[in-house]
Amino acid sequence: MSGTTMQDTAGRATGGTVTTPARRMAALARAELTLLGRSRSTLLMAVLVPLALPVSLAPTVDGMHVRDVGLTAGLVLLPAAIGFSLLFGVYSALTVIYTARREELALKRLRTGELRDVEILGGTALPVLVTGLVQSAVLVAGSTALLDVPAPKAPLLAVLGLLSGLVMCAALAAVTAAATRSVESAQVTTAPVVLVSMAGSGVAVPLELLPHGLASACASLPLSPVITLIRGGWTGALSTHDALGAVGTALAWTALAVFAVRRWFRWEPRR
Repeated sequence: MSGTTMQDTAGRATGGTVTTPARRMAALARAELTLLGRSRSTLLMAVLVPLALPVSLAPTVDGMHVRDVGLTAGLVLLPAAIGFSLLFGVYSALTVIYTARREELALKRLRTGELRDVEILGGTALPVLVTGLVQSAVLVAGSTALLDVPAPKAPLLAVLGLLSGLVMCAALAAVTAAATRSVESAQVTTAPVVLVSMAGSGVAVPLELLPHGLASACASLPLSPVITLIRGGWTGALSTHDALGAVGTALAWTALAVFAVRRWFRWEPRR
């Protein structure tokens, strides 16, 4: 769908009277949802990959001494599964979408209408963010049924971790898209964040199992506070000091990403 067609779809979605930011973003989100449904590769990355990858971690978790640090296999796999969803279903997928829309001149054309920059980026991201939210709910339900994961002892922390992760990953996707020349090269430009997060943010290996110095360094990575808050929401073992520290780290990364988007995001194709 071209940028002009997206504009027409957004206008028709609200009867041609797009006057408020909420209605403009909702109209764009509906148009973007149609595009998401038509792109099999993006849909596969956003929906199926995050649900399938955590299964590969199960044998590894069985060999870890997670009970020595007060965890169970379920309490390791559930945050890991949500982490996969954020990395592949939100961050990687949205980087591809932003890059594709820019190279198709869709973003440039949308800027000529009523939509403001933040509405364009937010409306484009909305279907992917909702997909990530639904995926997380499915993962929680599946983990509860299959992995004997108990109800969260501090659900507010888990919700806060998930929401902060969704916003942060969307902002990081926009930053990465600014440095991505084509849809094909998105696999390369997203790899550093994905690989570092999987290795050091508590996704593949809980930070509790790492040496103290290494764990402290890894706690500063972008996805680490998200995993910490989600896992702490289920265990209830996260102290107020650690919870505030995780929230502060997540806010700092999000603010840094938003600043980078405002400063360096590209609206025209990279040549």
